[in-house]
Amino acid sequence: MLLALEGIAGAGKSTLRDRLLATAHAEDIPLSHIGQFSWLSHSATRTLIHLRAGHGGDEREAIEAAAQDLALHSRFNIAVALTEGPVLADRLTLSTACLLALLHRQPADAYVERLAEQTQARPQLTVLLTTEPDICHDRITRRATERRFTEQPEAAARLADLYHEAADAWTKATGLPVLKHPCTTHADLEALVDACMEDLRSADSPTAPNKEASR
Repeated sequence: MLLALEGIAGAGKSTLRDRLLATAHAEDIPLSHIGQFSWLSHSATRTLIHLRAGHGGDEREAIEAAAQDLALHSRFNIAVALTEGPVLADRLTLSTACLLALLHRQPADAYVERLAEQTQARPQLTVLLTTEPDICHDRITRRATERRFTEQPEAAARLADLYHEAADAWTKATGLPVLKHPCTTHADLEALVDACMEDLRSADSPTAPNKEASR
């Protein structure tokens, strides 16, 4: 099973990721963790670094770089990791699509559809953390790290809207579910952990029924 955590900076992805990894390992579920990009192509990496710094550049070049990197990620990182057990991605396709949409001032749909063509990189479950941007900003201001352009209030608010668009486009394009839930309170965190662990336990059980077939 491939599980992706998505959402703006400060939404609670790292907290949820760490709790899921700890809970899964305590139950002897060999959950591993990967990041958003493969960084395996020099040319794609250069473009992605520019995108992450807030420089949109040529839209077609940016889309192709993102698609190329995702294909490499799928083949050489995700597929290999999945042979050992379930995999947790801290940001993946939706985050990339939303970054492209933000920089090029376009709806997220077309970017989602293009990246969804990499079928082996499709998470069986995507969790979109819908924590309010104001709460996220408050969390970010407590960090010692330098602020990225996507963490500025205006960009973060736009990104939050784009994530909702991307989530709907993802389900429309793939038929796969997106769980939308804030991670504001301890109760929110526990609910998210429970929901994700239910799917991870089912995926880890060789006798469990195919849940996707019944969704």
